[in-house]
Formats: sequence, structure tokens, C-alpha cells
Amino acid sequence: MINVTQFSHFRLAGFSETRSLKYIYFLVAILIYMLILCANLLLITVICRNRSLHEPMYMFPCSLFVNELFGSTAFFPLLLDQLLSDTHTVSVPLCLLQIFCLYSYVYVEFFNLTVISYDRYLAICYPLQYNSHMTVKRVSVHIAAAWLAACFSIACSMPLLSTLQLCGNVINYINCNNYSIVKLACSDITANNIHGLVYSAISISVPLTLIFYTYMRISGSKQTRQKAVSTCTPHLVSLFNFSFGICFEVIQSRFEKSHLSTLVSVFLSIYLFLCQPLLNPIIYGLKMSKISEMCKRLFSSMLLFIQLR
Repeated sequence: MINVTQFSHFRLAGFSETRSLKYIYFLVAILIYMLILCANLLLITVICRNRSLHEPMYMFPCSLFVNELFGSTAFFPLLLDQLLSDTHTVSVPLCLLQIFCLYSYVYVEFFNLTVISYDRYLAICYPLQYNSHMTVKRVSVHIAAAWLAACFSIACSMPLLSTLQLCGNVINYINCNNYSIVKLACSDITANNIHGLVYSAISISVPLTLIFYTYMRISGSKQTRQKAVSTCTPHLVSLFNFSFGICFEVIQSRFEKSHLSTLVSVFLSIYLFLCQPLLNPIIYGLKMSKISEMCKRLFSSMLLFIQLR
């Protein structure tokens, strides 16, 4: 429990200027959330139900789709509740839970994208040995390791946050955020800063080095570059979009934003939890012909079933 004897909740001040249009914001937000759920659930269902798609190049994106559901569900329900609320308060335990889930989502996404880059590197540079390297068992281990490493590392960070003494309970944000709570601290935050710096340096530099290395090797020859155009495009688009989302999140939480309009500020706040979950099923669903074909068959079957009834 956060060491705040005088506080039982936080107030999310980021909603203070949304009251006049709260029903419009609510409608837009719930439509986006439903679209994210439907798109990602559709692709997860298609991949899980078709044994021909139980291959590494489909199983890794499936892990991404599951993570999009996880991150969206950690973000949107509380957002929808706060849009209709008049007080914009959230209990301390629920706030901590959202921080854990959102940060886990970010790191799982990053680690999954790193594993996918390694998978594409093996497929393009070592096609003859690929099947022996990337068995279903090894794919499962890679996916499980990405999830466990991300969740475990965030869980280890939570005790430092939960022992802070706070001088206030107003978060100038639309969701619970680790840095926003640290800024409220009136106790020593040296341990938090050191831990955050060291952990971020390790957890970001190692995956980025691996991603950079794999694409340097892939682009090493004309033949591999040609293969990369068709097989790596979804991954690169997803990686760049995720990077933009992280940059927007840092700008939104770490820098003064009083000069920004409310609409721009809200967009920066939700980009990471909106565009990535929407973009991934679109780019993977359209780019991978097998997934597109299976989706078309599923829709055809559903339409036929409806007509027969």
C-alpha cells in the first residue's frame, strides 16, 4: 500500500476540460475500444483455429494481438468510467494495478517486437536452418520469456513506488502513470531514479541492439534486402509506430504541456494505447496473405450461416 496515510485515492486532473464534451468523447472511446477488441480477437481466433497458421511467423504476431487486448483493457475501461465521472477519482490500489498493467503492456510489446526481428533474421539469412531453429517449442519459449521477463521486471519496480511518501494526490494525466506519482513524492526518490535509469538503460538498449543487429545483417546483401521488403514490412511499421507512441508518452508525461491544446494533449496521452492496438491487426491482417484468406473464409461462413437462418 502506498505510504499515504491521508490519501485513499488519486484525482485524475487530465479530465478537467472534457466535461462539456464528455458524452462525445465517451462514444468515440467506446467505439474505438470495441473496434480494437473485434479486430484483435478476430485474428487471434483465425490463427488459433487453423493449424496451417501454427507457424512462427503467425504465432509471434498472435502474441502481439493478445498483448493489444491486454493493454487496451488496462486502459480503456478506466478511461470510459472517468469520462462519465464527475469526481475523476481512482482508488490507490486500482491506480497501482493500472500502472503495472500498462507498463507490462509496453515492455511485452517491445520484447515481442524484438523476438519477431530475430525470427525474421533467421528466416531471411538462414532459410535452410530456419525450421530446425524455430520449432513450435522454441517459439513458445520465446513468447513466454517475453511475457514473463516484462511482467517480472515491472513487478520488481512496484515496491519502490509503493513506499513513497506523497505530498499530494492530483495526477495531471488521464490515467495512472508512474512518473506522475513520483513527482508527487516528498520523500527521497534517489532509489527510484537510479532504478529507473539502470533498468531503462538495460531493458531498452539490449532489445534495440538486437533489433539493429538483425536488420544490419538482413540488409547486408541485395538478395536479403529483397526478401525483407515482403516479410519485414509489418514488423517495421509496427516498430516505428510503437516508437512514435513511446516518444509521445515521454513528451506527454515528462515535459510541460500547458501550451498544447486539450485535443492535442489527449491525443498524445492515448496514442500508444490506441494506434498500436488498431494498427497491428490491420497491417498483419492485410500483409499476410494466409491470414487475409482465412479471415475472408470466416466472414463468408458467417454470412452463409446468417442467410441459412
